[in-house]
Amino acid sequence: MELTRLTPADYVRMVELWQRASLPFRSGGRDSQDAFAQQLASGVQIVLAYQQGNELIGVIVVTHDSRKGWLNRLAVDPGWRRQGIGLHLIRAAEEYLHDQGIQVIAVLIHSDNERSITTFRQAGYNLEPDVLYLSKRPNLKV
Repeated sequence: MELTRLTPADYVRMVELWQRASLPFRSGGRDSQDAFAQQLASGVQIVLAYQQGNELIGVIVVTHDSRKGWLNRLAVDPGWRRQGIGLHLIRAAEEYLHDQGIQVIAVLIHSDNERSITTFRQAGYNLEPDVLYLSKRPNLKV
């Protein structure tokens, strides 16, 4: 198993993994192939992945704003779950952020996503009491 950084050329393989992992995404807007390439080119986002040969088996999107890091879109192929791949991806993402001088790392998880909640709790993340997440979004094409 090899840890690597994805490039714009890996977009289709990443989306296929998201689909296998039942991770929702919108093919337009911020999840589009063009947006993915722009986000990587901006320097504020990387995507770490584990591969076995040519098979993409796990990914995590890592971003930061120079003071707080964010872990997003953690996905592990269902055939590779329960082997610690998600935890290894989280640790690799944390190491990258720490190397960038980022000490505070956060993640947003839908309240019904028990698998992700469990994984991040195992990695030492805690639920922040009394924190509400609000967002303002333009209408996105699906």
